Amino acid sequence: MAITLMFHMTFPAITVGLSAFVCVLYGMYWRTGSAVYLQMFRFWRRIFAVGFGLGVVSGIVVTFELGLNWGIFAAQTGPIEGPLLGMEVVTAFFVEAGFIGLLLYGDGRIGRATMFAASVMVSIGTLLSTFWIMDNNSWMQTPSGFVFRNGRFEPTNWIDIIFNPSFLWRFAHMLDALVVSAGFLIAGIGAYYLVKGNALPFARRSVSIGLGIAAIALPLQLYLGDAVAGRIDFVYQLPKVEAMEGDWTGGNTGWLVFAIPDQQAQRNIVQISIPCLGSAFDKDLTCQTANPGLNNTPPADQPTVAPVFWGFRVMWYGSVLLFGTLFYATILRFRRKLWSATGFHRFLMWSTPLGIIALLAGWVIAETGRQPWVVFGQLRTSEAVSQLAPGELVFSVVGFSLLYLLMLVAYIAFIVRAMRIGPERDYPERDCPLQPVLDTRPMASVNGAGRPMSEVGVN
Repeated sequence: MAITLMFHMTFPAITVGLSAFVCVLYGMYWRTGSAVYLQMFRFWRRIFAVGFGLGVVSGIVVTFELGLNWGIFAAQTGPIEGPLLGMEVVTAFFVEAGFIGLLLYGDGRIGRATMFAASVMVSIGTLLSTFWIMDNNSWMQTPSGFVFRNGRFEPTNWIDIIFNPSFLWRFAHMLDALVVSAGFLIAGIGAYYLVKGNALPFARRSVSIGLGIAAIALPLQLYLGDAVAGRIDFVYQLPKVEAMEGDWTGGNTGWLVFAIPDQQAQRNIVQISIPCLGSAFDKDLTCQTANPGLNNTPPADQPTVAPVFWGFRVMWYGSVLLFGTLFYATILRFRRKLWSATGFHRFLMWSTPLGIIALLAGWVIAETGRQPWVVFGQLRTSEAVSQLAPGELVFSVVGFSLLYLLMLVAYIAFIVRAMRIGPERDYPERDCPLQPVLDTRPMASVNGAGRPMSEVGVN
């Protein structure tokens, strides 16, 4: 299940943010008539479309796994989980199915207003899908609005179920993470063309818009992440916080930057701690507030510490690196050196997947930190699984893992191929005859200043 979900989440991490981005691009083209925005729209729509298709296919597999591998869970939570999943179908899937065809094939065949409306509706569909999936998962994290009767979770108040204690904060946190990951994907691919010296108007706008989106979303994400930890995890899932901190005994006011947990011995084999930093993270600069210790939770109720601890570190370190990248980019922009900093362009190109990695690490925290409960505090994971033969599980895990690996490699290869072909094929010369033809030759081969003449006047 973890393998399936991690693979599935890779595609929404790309497509949800991209769906909003293509809306903005087509809206800019519709408003300004600038051919470069249509070029960008066509290029990014292609990457969105393939990721969208793979995300839908892998999402269907998740639904089958719930029934086949988690039969007891499906039977007991069906009265609540079933309608929530059904709402995703009748809202998100219906909207996406109704307009995805227009988005993919309507360019040049339907009016600009209709084309823009179709792109907006597809983006709304991805937003609705995120809403209901996060709602479903949040109910499992902080269940409410139910009564357990006749061996099932029966709904008593759908408002309490939908707007359970953790939903709004986790939905906002997830949505903002999707925007950040898409922003760095866009900026990273744009930086690739800056390094190559090709398609420079396309590249500069991609980098500028991608970094701009991330610069707005990332500071908000740091606040939302802190709110999820402080207002949700500390209140409802303290063992998750204890595992994130990695302290087995209370009283430590420092923060562990590195540790190798030994859960059986209830200690860390190796650890490196920064004094007083844990207290500072708790907004106490006097070094008096200690981290909660795992010894407060019985071993049978503790989550597996290693994935929670390192999931949080990967997410946090990735966020700090992204924040530093944006801060340096802002300095370069104010110094008017953003487009000449080749070293930064190379770094930005290699930072393309960082947002996605940080997002997936956040899901590792959420799901492994909830253990040993599948419905927190109500239904243990060990009591929710179907009674399947080990051979069947081994066969399906190996088979799906190989299939998913093949699909992921194929998608990455598709993106790399699209990057190598470049956005030149998407430039609408016949659609916009008054627009200058892009000079896509490398900068070094154009003039002594290293700047194509066709770029004059293009920011």
